[in-house]
Amino acid sequence: MSGGRLAGRYTLIRRLGSGGMGTVWHARDEMLDRDVAVKELTLPEGIDPALRQEMLTRAVREAQVTGGLRHPGIVALHDVVVEHGRPWLVMELLRGRTLGDAVRQHGPMAPEQAARIGADVLEALAAAHAQGLQHRDVKPGNVFLTDSGRVVLTDFGIARQEGQATLTQAGTMIGSPGFIAPERLEGHPGGPASDLWSLGATLFYAVEGRSAYEGGPAERIRATLSAPPPPARGPLGPLIAAMMARHPAARPDAATAIHALRQLAAGQAVHVSEATVPSRRPRRTKLVVALVCAAALLVAGSVTALTLTGRTPAKPTAYTVPFDVCGLLTGEQTAQLLGTSRTVKPLPGNGEEGPLCGWALPQIGVQVQVQKDSDAPHPWAMTAQRARSLLISQARDAERMEETTWGWPEIGVKGVKAKRTPVRWFKGLGEEAFAFELAGPDGRVHTAVVFFRAANLVFRVDHTTLLERATDETVKQTGLRAATLVEEALTRVR
Repeated sequence: MSGGRLAGRYTLIRRLGSGGMGTVWHARDEMLDRDVAVKELTLPEGIDPALRQEMLTRAVREAQVTGGLRHPGIVALHDVVVEHGRPWLVMELLRGRTLGDAVRQHGPMAPEQAARIGADVLEALAAAHAQGLQHRDVKPGNVFLTDSGRVVLTDFGIARQEGQATLTQAGTMIGSPGFIAPERLEGHPGGPASDLWSLGATLFYAVEGRSAYEGGPAERIRATLSAPPPPARGPLGPLIAAMMARHPAARPDAATAIHALRQLAAGQAVHVSEATVPSRRPRRTKLVVALVCAAALLVAGSVTALTLTGRTPAKPTAYTVPFDVCGLLTGEQTAQLLGTSRTVKPLPGNGEEGPLCGWALPQIGVQVQVQKDSDAPHPWAMTAQRARSLLISQARDAERMEETTWGWPEIGVKGVKAKRTPVRWFKGLGEEAFAFELAGPDGRVHTAVVFFRAANLVFRVDHTTLLERATDETVKQTGLRAATLVEEALTRVR
């Protein structure tokens, strides 16, 4: 269709490339006298009407999503035209090549160059995440390196806005195998940490010249779900391992990762014992923990608990002496979880299921409880087998509870009806763990509930927020973060 004109102003000059969602053209905006890129949605002949409509909707979604983002690291959308029965997206014209093309043509990148690219992409992702948007297809082919030195994240065609339904039919793959985070492969919607995993896989490709998981699509999916990525060489290796940690809670947050990437881009070594990053946990950041654990995996072949000064004793095989539940979270940690700068007084208690401690402010709170079965006088009297049976029983009880009347007087909630999200088991927390959420009548998640077993103890960790600024994913990730902090605290319990 070279030479054709859209909307009476965009003249198509030549085709730049094509993919599963359409063809990209170099075009001329005659009205504003500038070159632009036009993405034409092309649909296969005889396509199922439902899938055709989905793809059209996806294109419109991309326009809505990209049009609402303003960041130098995100391709700018100028216009949307509907002509010839399909939409055309008019975007800024980028001159350069993709990261994938650059590596194929010139081989693996220097660590400093890859780190700079990674930091630029992560800043763009952070801007999207701040708007409640997940990209969901971060990969070398969607990272564009312009001739002027910009690094631009492209193709928001399968992006997902928090609270919106996923645009895919049942069984349809979302993303590119080998670059999809394991939790998304397991059917979970994922979140910012999932995009971070995909960026880690992209940086692995940049410095190694190959994918972390190779083979056909099915082989890459199986490998992602069953094995950690191979170690990447050079100074970026430990950080990439941290970004690609199996469990989302074990990955660094964006600010921590950006800071580390900028240091590496400047040629500075990021030593575990010297990591001074702007984090909500300045003395023991998630990056530090992840890097130490990654190093332990490489050296010893197993994950062991470490601190900044060295190896701590292994966790006990059984906890038989009662400890203060309120001591499992520090004042600094609870303040971070609750988003406050002031100290929040712990509220100890002893419910039917076991001793507990809560930290509450108006409309937001965190609670930790050590569980026990009905036959045990206290949790510390249970064996590991009884604890496992208790955890399985609690999961079954949760699955039967589709609706409940819920309340937390200390944060100002009484007798509110809530619906449970599906119960999901996951790895990476304790010996075994499961989680679910509670949502209000409006469908918004307000409470994350995490159960996990550590030796002979079972813990329940709840995080609730009714604050308007909190997204569903924020509630879930904060609950998981609280549970992870509780597990870390067990290394100090004796």
